[in-house]
Amino acid sequence: MPSDRRRRSWGGLAVAAAAAFLAGCGDGDAFGLRPFDDPTPECDLDPAWLSDGGVGRDGIPALTDPLLVPISPTIPANAFVRDTDRVIAARLGAEWIAIPHNIMWRHEIVNFNGREDRIVVTFCPLTGSALAFGRAAINDAEMRVSGLLYHSNLMMYDTDRGSFWPQMLGEARCGPRTGTRLERLAVVEMTMGGWRSLHPDGRMVGAPGGFDDWRLYVRNPYGDDYEDLHNGDFLGFAIARDDDRLPPKERVLGLPRSAAGSPPLAFSFGAMRSQGEHAVFPFTYDNIPAIAIWDGSREAAMAYRSEIRGEPTRFAAGAEGVVDELTGTTWAVDGTPVAGPLTGTGRTLRPLAEAYVAFWTPWAAFHPGTRLALDGTAPSERRWWDRR
Repeated sequence: MPSDRRRRSWGGLAVAAAAAFLAGCGDGDAFGLRPFDDPTPECDLDPAWLSDGGVGRDGIPALTDPLLVPISPTIPANAFVRDTDRVIAARLGAEWIAIPHNIMWRHEIVNFNGREDRIVVTFCPLTGSALAFGRAAINDAEMRVSGLLYHSNLMMYDTDRGSFWPQMLGEARCGPRTGTRLERLAVVEMTMGGWRSLHPDGRMVGAPGGFDDWRLYVRNPYGDDYEDLHNGDFLGFAIARDDDRLPPKERVLGLPRSAAGSPPLAFSFGAMRSQGEHAVFPFTYDNIPAIAIWDGSREAAMAYRSEIRGEPTRFAAGAEGVVDELTGTTWAVDGTPVAGPLTGTGRTLRPLAEAYVAFWTPWAAFHPGTRLALDGTAPSERRWWDRR
């Protein structure tokens, strides 16, 4: 979050770039917005980075308890996903559920209302950021798409009290719940082909309308070149561009500033890719020894505690994943054992739930002062175009 953030009244924000949207929150008629219960809610955001996304509240329809279908074999409800498309995997109870980016391009938020797990999985196509949260802090209310953006990032709203939540912060910053944080849950992101190779019998979110709708999810509505790592266009929406050490849309696995004061940390996909198909990178986060695992074949990275059954251990890259020194088990990037003595036991590596993947420019906008883990540079020390 920028250091010069300002605490402003709702009325004061109406002079920002999102004036029409914000003014609607006062009278309840613009974009179909309802007024807040609190007649004078405050917004703890810098108005310079607010934008009206142009779709209105619920103009991008969130999903609730969507259709779940097998990953294999191919059927109309899953045929829209290619092996090279990316998916977000989150745990729902004891089961991993894969949610294709293709679905999230058009819905951005999926609420699951299981008997034990009431979670929300979110993806902002503009910022390339995928996060999941528990909903207990909002009385298990659902999250929806507000139509407002902050640093080009999805602003969610809760259906309980109507507060607004920048997705990459996971914290209410406008309305009666300002300052409330959601519990972060671990997600793993990779290619569909990579996920299928690890979980061939798993399930995924299918096309909501089955055969009638699946063609809607084949093509990225933001354009085929939107995610090109050198494409600095965020569709004209406001975003800080103060840190140009990496290409604007290079993906990074990042960890925000920790409670213990560790600075934000990011592992760029490009730097990890240069280390080979499988690589492991030890680091310390919040005073806890940890590792980042890279899998180039699946275009995936995730962070875990460097321990097995609570015992500290070291890891090294192997032919199929990373191997722990304690038991000799090989672990995949999703934290599951794929070879060795712990295969089939149900044990998994313990993830750092704070870790998530995003494009570099929005990551740096939300997390100034980020240290690039694999080259150690601080902001403004190096620029990506000097290193090509």
